[in-house]
Amino acid sequence: MDFTEDQIHRYARHILLQDVGGIGQEKLLKSKVLVIGAGGLGSPLILYLAAAGVGTIGVVDDDEVDLSNLQRQIAHTTDRIGMAKTASARQAVAAINPDVTVVEHRMRLGVDNANALVRSYDVIADGSDNFATRFLVNDVCFFAKKTLVSAAVLRFDGQLATFKPHGGGPCYRCIYPAPPPPGQIPSCDEAGVLGAVSGVLGTLQATEVLKELLGIGDSMAGRMLIYDALSAAMRQVRVNPDPECPLCSPKAVIKDLSVHRAK
Repeated sequence: MDFTEDQIHRYARHILLQDVGGIGQEKLLKSKVLVIGAGGLGSPLILYLAAAGVGTIGVVDDDEVDLSNLQRQIAHTTDRIGMAKTASARQAVAAINPDVTVVEHRMRLGVDNANALVRSYDVIADGSDNFATRFLVNDVCFFAKKTLVSAAVLRFDGQLATFKPHGGGPCYRCIYPAPPPPGQIPSCDEAGVLGAVSGVLGTLQATEVLKELLGIGDSMAGRMLIYDALSAAMRQVRVNPDPECPLCSPKAVIKDLSVHRAK
């Protein structure tokens, strides 16, 4: 593609990078990323993907902006309280980069819609806030052979991982075979979260998505990054495919998405 003068100016710092350049920037502009959740993680993720020039960003969220969101969900503003989060995210992106198209999926992700949504995008980024959605996203990405970049935050801590079982790496169920019993792990609504921790993890998540789209650097597949804000410490742990994984191992018992429908 031929860049406009404005695009050359806008993406100059990318084009200067040897690992990105004009070819990489063109690739980003043609890429499609699906973001699950426009909340604490999704907000910085969406904004940085838009600033980077990812051409199409799908946003899945069925919620509306609430005053309590604004402590961490930086894509939204006080004057948009009551607005659908997908519409608020689209408005925020439009103010950053007119090159980017936001596709609003104002819905709760479920068995009936997840497969079609995921298959329409290149990379999936999960910033959801509940285990039912996390497991569904992992499973549908496995069957669709889509790369999943997943992040989570709670209180002062965060986790980040990339899952590419179609490339030989582990899936989310290799770490967590099944959802925890209700009430065992509190949500951010119940336990709280330091707003800036969401920003750290959402920004790291955006970086990993861009790396996957560009095919540069070392993928996080097979590793999990753990962040402790109170000690300003980051560490990585190796995650191998589980030979007993119920989804991606040769012994898999989950053959399709009906496991979610049954629940």
